[in-house]
Amino acid sequence: MSTADTKALIEEGIANFQKEVPALVKLKLVLELELRGRGDIQLFRVEVPGPKITRDIASDAKVRLSVPRSHFNELAREGTIRHWREAFESGTVRATGPTEILRLIASVVERQEERTRSRKLRAR
Repeated sequence: MSTADTKALIEEGIANFQKEVPALVKLKLVLELELRGRGDIQLFRVEVPGPKITRDIASDAKVRLSVPRSHFNELAREGTIRHWREAFESGTVRATGPTEILRLIASVVERQEERTRSRKLRAR
């Protein structure tokens, strides 16, 4: 997969995630995305909102995401926030950074999941 394809896939993943969690659309954050493949590690600097994506070491990143390449491809294309949460809980995807930022994102995602669940229950 070429760098342009990977950048497009990252953009798609961010767009899908932000569509499901609109409260995070305006969050200003620089993160480093580490995609681990077979004997290969690709590093991307991702700045949101935007997103601005470059294949570079993100020395100014607040959050670092480490994802196996195969899982990232699947999560970016078809992953819902539930799939992302399960990947974090199982340890497949790891995030490091200031606890306050990670807690903020986790609580916003959790609240969004609760809202989505209650909407589905009301629709029945």
